[in-house]
Amino acid sequence: MKKELWIGRILSGAAVVFLLFDAAIHVIKPAAVVEAFAQLGYPVSLALGIGILEFACVAVYLVPRTSIFGAILLTGYLGGATASQLRVSDSLFQLLFPSIVGSLVWGGLYLRDSRLRALIPVDLAGARSTSM
Repeated sequence: MKKELWIGRILSGAAVVFLLFDAAIHVIKPAAVVEAFAQLGYPVSLALGIGILEFACVAVYLVPRTSIFGAILLTGYLGGATASQLRVSDSLFQLLFPSIVGSLVWGGLYLRDSRLRALIPVDLAGARSTSM
């Protein structure tokens, strides 16, 4: 069980590091962000609000008592990112990357939070033994 907890922390940590970096560059607005917003058809004036929103969602995710709600908020945020990429017919990697980050968010949370495991029980060992 301790191994699962540490793997969950690592997965969650990877997602949080990316999301905090992403939020920070939305607030700072370097040339790459200005260019990306133009490519996606969004005014760069929205970048600050999006960055603050992302910081808030990550903060809710980081608090153990509200982490499940934070994961739900981040799922909505990342769904919007996926929709934006899909709308402009971006590359497959850019289209899938928000889903990869979302998988890290939920996978890490699942491994480190017993409340979520109780809500969504997954018995992989039992599934393997009953499929034969």
